Amino acid sequence: MSDLSQIMKLIEDGNTTFTDFKNAMSARLDHVENIEAKGRRLTIGTGAGTEEDKQEMKSFRDFVRTGQMEAKAMTTTGSSGADGGYAVPKQIDVMIENMLLNMSPIRQIAQVRQTSTGDYHHLVNLRGTASGWLGETAARGATATPQLADVKPTMGDLFAFPQASQWMADDAYFDLPTWLAQQVSDEFARAEGSAFVSGAGINQPTGFLAGTLSAVNDNAGTRPFGTLQYLPTGVAGGWPASNPTDFLLKMIFELKAGFRQNGSWVLSKSVLSQIAQFKDSSGRYILTPMTSPTVPQMLFGFPVVEAEDMPPIAANALSIAFGDFKRGYLISDRIGMRVVRDELTNKPYIGLYCVKRTGGILLNSEAIKVAKFAVS
Repeated sequence: MSDLSQIMKLIEDGNTTFTDFKNAMSARLDHVENIEAKGRRLTIGTGAGTEEDKQEMKSFRDFVRTGQMEAKAMTTTGSSGADGGYAVPKQIDVMIENMLLNMSPIRQIAQVRQTSTGDYHHLVNLRGTASGWLGETAARGATATPQLADVKPTMGDLFAFPQASQWMADDAYFDLPTWLAQQVSDEFARAEGSAFVSGAGINQPTGFLAGTLSAVNDNAGTRPFGTLQYLPTGVAGGWPASNPTDFLLKMIFELKAGFRQNGSWVLSKSVLSQIAQFKDSSGRYILTPMTSPTVPQMLFGFPVVEAEDMPPIAANALSIAFGDFKRGYLISDRIGMRVVRDELTNKPYIGLYCVKRTGGILLNSEAIKVAKFAVS
């Protein structure tokens, strides 16, 4: 056999070996992907996890289909029997919370606290504790008594009432947990969006725009705690007569540096569409558009959050907010969600009346500024 023939045979053998290796790896990857896919379906659809989780999910499915649930399968939080409803399995509850976080614009940027009670209080330090510098052996005097503000979110029961047919409930392949989580989170996000912005505080959260307003800035030191500062545009229902870009810059620097570094813009799509047309002195657009789903639109280097419940531009409207909402607005969620099965109200459909307790309140009025489209 010539040297060339030997070389060609080695190459052919190598190709065969590589092809076999590639086919084997491809089959193994397909197998792994099938296992992962089954695992994902199992996790969402049947409550994979501990045996307790599986039993809880099975019991919940039986409850939706027949109205009966094993007492031993009920979770302790929020379970109160047929009259008060049963607690939703924690896996579905987590799915709803994750979806709400992605869908509710204010919830994405606010401070969220989960509690086991509806009577939740949050203390805010009003900088009443004195401090100073001393030498190594100098006497230490007592500091001044701290000034604290007691902030309590106003609470209300947020409910959704999705409907399913008996056939849907009986279908073993119907992904009931995911369907319920999507239906409930859609309704909750819609209701939350309005309440966190302008809720009246009666059996619902108090929106950050619903409180007392003043044009006095923080430097004056005379604006009471809990009173939100607004900046007037100088034109009723319109932008400033001069360059509106300067007005938006003023909103940024009216905020103290400690709050400004984590600032976000909150406004509706209609207002954002107008700002998208504004240019700086060099003729460049001031709005940086979203370049990918994970990168938000930016206005002067700060992220823009679209909240359709923010007021449109009109006379005296508070149409733009800017600030550190993590420190400025508090959302309180009572742990657990209850569900009541109703097969009588809308026959032949099965209604699932889902209820959770949620509250909200302006936490620190120095952390947020708003634009008022008014003369003064």
